[in-house]
Amino acid sequence: MDDARALAEALRDSLRNVSAIDFGETTLSEEDRQFVRTRVWCDRRLPGGARCPLPTDHPGELCAASSGSP
Repeated sequence: MDDARALAEALRDSLRNVSAIDFGETTLSEEDRQFVRTRVWCDRRLPGGARCPLPTDHPGELCAASSGSP
């Protein structure tokens, strides 16, 4: 899963300017357990409509810090 996560991060970084792609919806699953999905990034919306760019398991108060809000 680490390699798949690294690939997802590389795609997000290289395609960040394509507004039609919402990387906040990115999930990963193991080949033999495709019904079990793991979200890669936090799903919280920030002011302006962007999503929090941090990993899913970060402490909640960091979303505000990543948006530049108090």
